[in-house]
Amino acid sequence: MKYKSIFKLMVVLGVILLLSCKEEQEKNPRPNVVIILADDLGYGDPQVYNSESKIPTPHIDGLAKEGMRFTDAHTPSSVCTPTRYGLLTGRYAWRTELKKSVLWMWDKPLIAKDRLTFPKMMKAENYNTACIGKWHLGWRWPSNRGEGFMNDTIPIGDYGLKGRHKLYEKIDFSKTIGGGPLEAGFDYYFGDDVPNFAPYTFFENDRLVKAPDLIKPNDMYGGPGPMAEGWKLEEVMPTITKRAVKYIAEKSKEVQPFYLHFTLTAPHTPIAPTNNFKGKSEAGLYGDFVNEVDWSVGQIVEALKKSGELENTLIIFSSDNGSPQRDGTNMGGAIASVKKHGHDPSRPWKGMKADIWEGGHRVPFIAAWPKRIKANTVSDQVICLTDVIASVASILGIEKGKGEMEDSFDISPILFGNETTVRTSIIHHSIDGTFAIRKGNWKLILGKDSGGFSKNLKIKGIPVETEGQLYNLSKDPSENSNRYAMHPDKVKELTYLLNGQKAVGYTNR
Repeated sequence: MKYKSIFKLMVVLGVILLLSCKEEQEKNPRPNVVIILADDLGYGDPQVYNSESKIPTPHIDGLAKEGMRFTDAHTPSSVCTPTRYGLLTGRYAWRTELKKSVLWMWDKPLIAKDRLTFPKMMKAENYNTACIGKWHLGWRWPSNRGEGFMNDTIPIGDYGLKGRHKLYEKIDFSKTIGGGPLEAGFDYYFGDDVPNFAPYTFFENDRLVKAPDLIKPNDMYGGPGPMAEGWKLEEVMPTITKRAVKYIAEKSKEVQPFYLHFTLTAPHTPIAPTNNFKGKSEAGLYGDFVNEVDWSVGQIVEALKKSGELENTLIIFSSDNGSPQRDGTNMGGAIASVKKHGHDPSRPWKGMKADIWEGGHRVPFIAAWPKRIKANTVSDQVICLTDVIASVASILGIEKGKGEMEDSFDISPILFGNETTVRTSIIHHSIDGTFAIRKGNWKLILGKDSGGFSKNLKIKGIPVETEGQLYNLSKDPSENSNRYAMHPDKVKELTYLLNGQKAVGYTNR
């Protein structure tokens, strides 16, 4: 009888303890984290960033009204792969072997196996983690000529590599694929890797959902290579959006919080909006595809509402670089051709995707978290997408280790209403490897032209008389008045700062 009483007392105490723990968890729950990264969306595409936009973006605009919108946010590069690397590692990609451009078809992973990544950090905190959508950070492709991977010795980023488009002939597509999101730390992956690169099929974890059994027709948009029968470019965005919605619904039922890295394939080429979105904008097929991006954002927010997780989710929306401004002709079009519709995806900035000018790397950036981030607020603080990982680490109370997140600054004080200056400088990088550094209002570019796509266009204000470009963005936001020859001391100061940050291996301490 005595032991039964003691046992009952222990049970009661255990229940009280569990209820107490549950109550404490409810008071201070760890937030879910959802990152939505558009592909080639320009600063001037969403209406909340550009009153003259010809594209309806009610869901992106609504997210901004529910959270904080940044007007001076930048990608670490003006092209895709380096930005994705920086977002996941907190480190500039030019510190790796990729000194310019992007990874190309059949390249090996850019992220080193021992590198701390966003998903590795979150998994260590008992988060469920998933990447859904575009990857473009490399895979280890299994050889069909024995054991191992056929691309281990292929130099990355070499678009002119002889025979690159025939490398698929050395791959066994039925085998497990190495590298990719799982090696980078994600629990789950579903996507199409790169929408304009082979193989044209969906990936799930470390396998192809359907092995390619055809060669892509020449009249279909994208690089040459193998394709799964029935592949439709228009179905990519709806499919990955449905998968992301499904993931939120499933993981919301679990005790563990989740981190969803949702990387859209739009409005990057192939510009392939479904019929539901054609004609929805006044900016042609490009504008319609941006409208589909907006729909996708709305689907994610709605899924969080339905699951009851919206109040406890940090949502970050941004883009991997600026827009190349193609109009969608034959799913592509000439650069800057969308402007014929009276829409400028870079407005009010100069340049476009791949450029070192602002239009190449200044992007929309919105952070929303009900009850934590004040609604309908705007920050003009300089931030970079590399800063996201250190900021989430700070929010979760994770200490940053030595040699980790080298170029990532904690912007969480800004998110929570403290408009203190976090960054005193930021480094920019173009597709051809041109560097720029910004400190305060001054921006130094170590090159004569855009360093990107705009070098072949006749754009007002391109300087040719000096070895570099220097602009005061507060007085000359359009980067038309080159002050390089007039301020040699400022050029010297910023050059010294840039070279020092490149040499020392970090920028955040």
